[in-house]
Amino acid sequence: MDAGGSAQPTGRRRRPPPGRISPQALADARGGALEGLQWLGRTPEARASIFYRLVRLLARAVIFGLFRFRVATSGQEHLPAGGYFIVGAAHRGWMDPFLVVHALPTEPRVWFLGSGPSTFTSRWREWLVHRLGGLLPVWRGGIGIEQHVASARAVTGNCAVFAQMPEGTVSGPAGRIGPFRVGWALIALRIGAPIVPLAMAGTEDLYLGKRMASRILPATTVGELLGGAWDGVLPAEGSREELDLARRLTDALAARLGPVVAELHPGTVDPPSHSRRFRRRLTWLLLRAGRLDRDG
Repeated sequence: MDAGGSAQPTGRRRRPPPGRISPQALADARGGALEGLQWLGRTPEARASIFYRLVRLLARAVIFGLFRFRVATSGQEHLPAGGYFIVGAAHRGWMDPFLVVHALPTEPRVWFLGSGPSTFTSRWREWLVHRLGGLLPVWRGGIGIEQHVASARAVTGNCAVFAQMPEGTVSGPAGRIGPFRVGWALIALRIGAPIVPLAMAGTEDLYLGKRMASRILPATTVGELLGGAWDGVLPAEGSREELDLARRLTDALAARLGPVVAELHPGTVDPPSHSRRFRRRLTWLLLRAGRLDRDG
């Protein structure tokens, strides 16, 4: 007790979170990092293996049974048969890939262009993801986009589903999309696959029984997104003209996804009086607070 009679805090002091480390620094600590198909070492499969099906069932039992998450999803009638490029926003947490998987059928398999440093926080996780499939990692170490275009071509060429979240970070406003990076658009311009926009909401703050939502929008194309102002001629790869066209394509997709995300968000918000059990633990379950520079 202190002089005023109040109890002093007892128990172990909470350790401060680890310092922020850039993805490039993490890659350098590994002696370099392979990306995309070089890391995978095989053709991305469209068939769902027995192992994948079992892991999917286990994940559903944890997410919907143990955590009691509730996900309202719609728009499945808009999905092509396979070989398409699904682009999702708003990207706000580790649950987003699970929202994508939940919205899609078991086959054809979906393959994400995703962050290696955020996913490979331990050697066993990297081994599991490699064995399971579904990720083509990016380390953002100054490597050009050609590797990721090759990954997308391999996935869609095998009639599987290529997925990307163009915000590139889980930091951003709730209920609104953040700035899109243009990498997804450069990939879309070069592979020519159907583009399926996916709106997501409610993943920025997780706790027992949390409500989330997703909606698949009608499939579209580069030409449809750019509209009549585009002459249909693809610029030379790597040119300034290609980058300018990618920016226009990015603005067009953001304009299509933004209002739907804003529409879905209110249905995922609980009143302040609602219990938020295990909020911090679940929000950061597969992330590491302070460990990664997620804006980098």
